[in-house]
Amino acid sequence: MRLTRQTNYAVRIMMYCAANSGRLSRIPEIASAYNVSELFLFKILQPLVEARLVETVRGRNGGVRLARAASEITLFDVVRVTEENFAMAECFENDAVDCPLIDSCALNSALRKALGAFFEVLESFTIEDLVKDRTDVRLLLGIPQPAQPVAAA
Repeated sequence: MRLTRQTNYAVRIMMYCAANSGRLSRIPEIASAYNVSELFLFKILQPLVEARLVETVRGRNGGVRLARAASEITLFDVVRVTEENFAMAECFENDAVDCPLIDSCALNSALRKALGAFFEVLESFTIEDLVKDRTDVRLLLGIPQPAQPVAAA
């Protein structure tokens, strides 16, 4: 199974927003960090907003942020929104080829089990898991480090 480019960058948008927690992220910054077009990211953003994974703030100082805590958003949440088809074989599709084994096929059963395991693994990882304890993520994405409080003398 291969995830689409849209899903890949949807997860990257989510990771950027999680790494930039507490601040609004701007699409030009995200596009620059990943060296991809802003238009492409705006297209990806739409289904994320509709699924309430990301929220937008309009205006001059606007941007995007996660709609809930990164620890509450799983990879499966993102993949479910961005992938159109999880058919691993022709017989998974609605307009399946006429096959005499369709109702008792061991291959179909095995592939369904594999797909279920894939979904389980995606459900076990959150967006927070992808960025927590990784100080290099902020640096690699060009996100400024949060200001450190000055210790009292």
